[in-house]
Amino acid sequence: MTTATNTESGTLTSFNPATGEPVGDVPITPSSEIPAIVARAREAQKAWGAKTPKQRADILRPAGQRLLDRATELGRLLTLEQGKPLADGLSEVTHCGEKILSEVDEIADAVAPRELHAEGMVTTLRYDPLGVVAAITPWNFPMLMPQWMVLPALVAGNSVVLKPSEQTPLIAQAYADVLNEVLPEGVLQTVHGADDQGKALVESDVNLIAFTGSKATGQKIMASAASGLKRLILELGSKDPLIVLEGADLDAAAEFAARNSFRNCGQVCVSTERIYAEKPIADAFAAKLAEAAKAYPSGDPTAEGTALGAMVMREQKDLVVAQLKDAIAKGAKVVFGGESLEGNFMPATVLTGVTHDMDIMKAETFGPLAPIVTVADAEEAVRLANESEYGLGAVVFGPEDKAQQVAARIDAGMIGVNRGIHGAPGSPWAGAKHSGIGYHMGPDGHRQFCQVRTITRNA
Repeated sequence: MTTATNTESGTLTSFNPATGEPVGDVPITPSSEIPAIVARAREAQKAWGAKTPKQRADILRPAGQRLLDRATELGRLLTLEQGKPLADGLSEVTHCGEKILSEVDEIADAVAPRELHAEGMVTTLRYDPLGVVAAITPWNFPMLMPQWMVLPALVAGNSVVLKPSEQTPLIAQAYADVLNEVLPEGVLQTVHGADDQGKALVESDVNLIAFTGSKATGQKIMASAASGLKRLILELGSKDPLIVLEGADLDAAAEFAARNSFRNCGQVCVSTERIYAEKPIADAFAAKLAEAAKAYPSGDPTAEGTALGAMVMREQKDLVVAQLKDAIAKGAKVVFGGESLEGNFMPATVLTGVTHDMDIMKAETFGPLAPIVTVADAEEAVRLANESEYGLGAVVFGPEDKAQQVAARIDAGMIGVNRGIHGAPGSPWAGAKHSGIGYHMGPDGHRQFCQVRTITRNA
């Protein structure tokens, strides 16, 4: 089931996607109240923004330990509401707690003033708060995605109005509640609802809109923000390719492909959604991937050993099933999985004989499907990999030198060679083409939440 709006009581009821049972409710925020919420945020920001980045970091740091202390409870809530395995729910909460403890200082350092020196002058480079940040977050990582926006925005001195997905309001509210145990009143507020609340927040008197979600919604936000020239950070759709070259470590490539295609039921912005394997190794790779897929059984998210929980809602599963049926009708072969399970469950599925005239190679999937295209050579693989409007991440497995050369030709923001796309500490999370505007993480990402100012004096 999807999260439902109870119009009589003004609540959102969140349902467990694995069982259909209600998990809990949150009050819907009337759209008419959002301007007043933003006004309170703007007033609260004055005192908050007057503090130094280090002072703000020191205030926020204890929230990290509080998340860790409640990780078991909150991890279970996350799983019940979103559908991912319990171990993954616990890991997400624990990761957020640990990152608060370590990252507040990193953010504070990134946004602290610094000096530039030249003959006869000194320029102070300041990273000042923008004001009020609207954070509109998705359901696939319902605590981590809010943190990516909320934490740097707050340490940078902004106040924040968080509008989490209507599919996962409970865990997002729990996250905000923990932060609000240490924050001054009004610095972080939460708005609950669906499209009407999101639209009202975008149209309100905010300075920056940080959004993660679909390209279509991002376009609407961009159009609405244009009249006020509001700043934007948009992480949008993706269709990440994996290229497997002759000479690659096929065991490592198959293990990566399985993990990156199937974790969280494929509901990850950088999931592998297209695989291009050179012809000499294509069959062997497909066989190894089918074998690796056996490690991802689907079932009760709260049961031990479950690797794939439930998809977050039936509508998302229906999109995945439609892509699978289209591919099979056009000649693709299922070599593992494929059968549609009851409810919101979908098995890990490996397909061969896939071509670019199938929907599965063009539209975002966000489901546990691993489609393999056999290509003649690296040249064809690069051409097809770049044949997409999206460009968030990409991965290449192959002999090091050749893989590096191929990686340099892929039009994506983040590329991994014989490994995933996650970079060394300090690397930004950045997309190319229609996968986004702006970026997160690292000093450059943290500074996206700031107004840059220069003050120059005589030396």
